[in-house]
Amino acid sequence: MKIIILGSGIIGTTTAWYLNQDGHEVTVIDRQPGAAQETSFANGGQISVSYSEPWASPAGLKKMLQWLGREDAPLLFRLRPEWRQWLWGLAFLRESLPHRVRRNIRAMVALSTYSRATLQALRAETGIEYDQLQRGILTFQSNAADLRQAQRAAALMRDYGVDRRMLSREEIFALEPALAHTRSPIVGGDYTADDESGDVYKFTTALAARAAQRGVQFHFNTQITRLLETANRSWGRRTIAGVEVIAADGSYDTLRADAYVVALGSYSPLLLHPLGVPCLVYPAKGYSATYAIVDAEKAPTISLTDSAHKIVITRLGNRLRVAGTAEFNGYSRALNPVRCAALNRRTEELFGDAVDHSQAHYWSGLRPATPSNVPLIGPTRFSNLYLNTGHGTLGWTMGCGSGKALADLLQGKEAEVEFPFLGRKKN
Repeated sequence: MKIIILGSGIIGTTTAWYLNQDGHEVTVIDRQPGAAQETSFANGGQISVSYSEPWASPAGLKKMLQWLGREDAPLLFRLRPEWRQWLWGLAFLRESLPHRVRRNIRAMVALSTYSRATLQALRAETGIEYDQLQRGILTFQSNAADLRQAQRAAALMRDYGVDRRMLSREEIFALEPALAHTRSPIVGGDYTADDESGDVYKFTTALAARAAQRGVQFHFNTQITRLLETANRSWGRRTIAGVEVIAADGSYDTLRADAYVVALGSYSPLLLHPLGVPCLVYPAKGYSATYAIVDAEKAPTISLTDSAHKIVITRLGNRLRVAGTAEFNGYSRALNPVRCAALNRRTEELFGDAVDHSQAHYWSGLRPATPSNVPLIGPTRFSNLYLNTGHGTLGWTMGCGSGKALADLLQGKEAEVEFPFLGRKKN
């Protein structure tokens, strides 16, 4: 088959890789000058199966209410006169019901676990290096209330087969000595040894380069304007006839294939809405700061999650990546100085002069969030149109597994992971 994939982030690139491996002619289209230039560019770097938890939950709603009115809050929701945001918010409230939370956790853990194993197999096959570390993820809490919540969350994850174990303050310092000198209180935490970390941008660009060598065509600097529906709807079947684009030279063109995959992250619903294809995804802007490490002895070597501030800290070679927060404020990627300063302030509290604070590289990306945090993967009402989007903060965690699963579904195979794929009966 000839297949066109829209989007070259971790999701689109892994989908292209697996479809190419199965012998298909694959073309990838992206408006950026290269792969992984948007949400896959500078995220927190964690492969965090242990944090396959939805934002929508009774505990999550309680936290959000506490953060209302705080400009530097870990989650900032700015109400806008925008129907997509309101519809998303109402669905978020529905997904916070306990029985839906349990269902969503089960789906997220299954896909995340499968994806981590798929990444490990792909890494062994290709030899790609991306500042990867297999040292687990350590989460620390700053107060007793957060620690009690972490104990409940860790117990729940263990029920789903994730070995997330609790640690004392002393055990945390023994595991990560860089935290022993922090100016911030630490009362305890939890640790998942099976989790990993690494630079998603390095991985995705390296995989795209290998895919190109194998024959995948990448059309960069190409603006996608719309999907064209076929004029012939015989027997009620609706199909996509082509994708209209503006090429790098400014000319209009229509590219045609046997099947199409939308992997455009937060921009997926904008392309799908004119076709009437449901895609309840809304951008959750995340921030990151990347620092050069100037004192390796004081910098952490295990990927960390700071529970109180909802940020992650990851060692990427000689760099330290600090990322987190979520801002629901439309499609703007403008940097909020208050939120950037909060990242820098927290980094200094934790690690002092281990990094060069004067040369921080700030970045923001639009995470494609569904109300449930369960991504949208599978077929649509159009017989040759598929979705692979809505991975939220877990795009890196779920990326390889999502790509492989979608490649299987597109070819009419059973995916190897138990997951509520689109077009399948929900449990």
